[in-house]
Amino acid sequence: MVSIALIAHNEEKTKMIELAKDYEDLLEGFKLYGTAGTSERIMEETSLTINAKKSGPLGGDTQIAAKVAEGEIDAVIFLIDSMTPQPHEPDISALLRICDVYNVPLASNKAGAKYLLRGLQAEQETPSSDTPALTSQ
Repeated sequence: MVSIALIAHNEEKTKMIELAKDYEDLLEGFKLYGTAGTSERIMEETSLTINAKKSGPLGGDTQIAAKVAEGEIDAVIFLIDSMTPQPHEPDISALLRICDVYNVPLASNKAGAKYLLRGLQAEQETPSSDTPALTSQ
């Protein structure tokens, strides 16, 4: 089963909620992870169940990075507020780096997240033998 992490900085949580609602049917078919605040908000607004880790500033981004490194997360949607300094910037950078190191798709804005989710949706609808499926490593 494909696993996706859903994370959003405070100023981006509304966009994440909109995204989760728009793609709720698709997301129901995935194992979902997220940081505490984002997970709580999504679960309040949708029927999705998310395996919530700690909040980002308390180590949640690092917990998600560890799951990526362990091969337990296949894609990350992290809606980043690039206009506001974050006290846990090193943890954010580490998560982005780990996604690059392990070749895990990462979307950092809503437009990229839509493309990532549409790609997963298309893969589910018409899996191609030419393209390797996105599954746990």
